[in-house]
Amino acid sequence: MMNIADYLDSTYLKTPQQSGLSEEQTVQKDRELATEANDNGIFAVMIRPEYVSEIKKFLTDKNSDVKIGTVIGFHEGTDSVEEKLAEARKAIDDGADELDFVINYSEYLNGNIDLVKTEFLECTKLCLQHQKIAKWIIEIAALSDDQIADLTGKISNWAEENFDENNLSAIFVKSSTGFYETKDGKPNGATFEGIRIMLESAGKLPVKAAGGVRNHSDAVKMINLGVKRIGTSSALALLENQSSGEGY
Repeated sequence: MMNIADYLDSTYLKTPQQSGLSEEQTVQKDRELATEANDNGIFAVMIRPEYVSEIKKFLTDKNSDVKIGTVIGFHEGTDSVEEKLAEARKAIDDGADELDFVINYSEYLNGNIDLVKTEFLECTKLCLQHQKIAKWIIEIAALSDDQIADLTGKISNWAEENFDENNLSAIFVKSSTGFYETKDGKPNGATFEGIRIMLESAGKLPVKAAGGVRNHSDAVKMINLGVKRIGTSSALALLENQSSGEGY
């Protein structure tokens, strides 16, 4: 029987400035997220890098199996390769298990494929050297269907050409940050059509659907499509078969 909790990355990525919370209130919100994950068998929490060390200690003190994920180059993906590597090294040192990189989709759209390939290879190599999971956010709301297929396919090809087949399950392609601003009310997260395109183009790489999965039935549908992980700010609602009004 499917256990949805095994697929969930329970996510909170707002800065204090974005949320109106204080620094301590933000840390407390992350602690509550971690407690909720621990108490409900949720696979991972996804938090901002500046809070990884604190939440790592918090979960370690609980002898918890919950994984800690964080974001790199968030949320626009325009940081340099060197900046992303430095941020990733710090996150690894602080105890992150999984690193979700925002790929430089702006440079992809500008045709600077060599830069995008370089950051993918260098940052993925760093993660694999430390036995960490690397997930690559392509921001599907910024791309056409053809571009979703093309960029996902490029990531798949680069991974298969440069890394051992045994490591491919540790390299994800992920749909969205949840922070991209769309026009005319269009979704800024995972859509069923976008995820289908990613799955068709990802080859041997697993796919993570992030944002827009706000109820139990949509989560089941995404898993049945073939996604291996779901990023959501509504993890408990998904488990309790409720709908959520959360934006991610």
